[in-house]
Amino acid sequence: MNASKPVIVARRWSEMSRDEVFEMMLLRTEVFFVEQRIDEQDFDAADRDDRTLHLWIADDDGIAAYLRVAALGVPEFGADRTFGRVAVRINRRGGGLARRLVREVVERCGHAPLTIHAQTYVVRLYEDFGFTVVGEPFVEAGLPHRTMVRPAR
Repeated sequence: MNASKPVIVARRWSEMSRDEVFEMMLLRTEVFFVEQRIDEQDFDAADRDDRTLHLWIADDDGIAAYLRVAALGVPEFGADRTFGRVAVRINRRGGGLARRLVREVVERCGHAPLTIHAQTYVVRLYEDFGFTVVGEPFVEAGLPHRTMVRPAR
């Protein structure tokens, strides 16, 4: 595997193997429940929605970085799509994997507006991809967030 250009896998829930679902659940649990101590539900109906696209980068230890692109039930700031659940395994942080996944989303979906709820400590990452902060800070899942919007391009 070429470490400088990891392969990005993109699948809908119905296309994922049991092992891929397990690896995705394991990473999200490690990051959101164990590390960040979020005590709200992470997995929801959007995971299995056929409009949701799961993107990840794997290595020999499983899924190293992950995010999902989902349809919004109610449009936000003119966008009907969002992405979130961005997670990178602790031993792979700092290597640009999250940036690669966000770039992939922008390349796939950037023709339409996107809105996200970003944890405040990663706002700068999303600004690099043309997202701007809108509205006031808020708390989601016990953590400070900002709403960010990227217009259609």
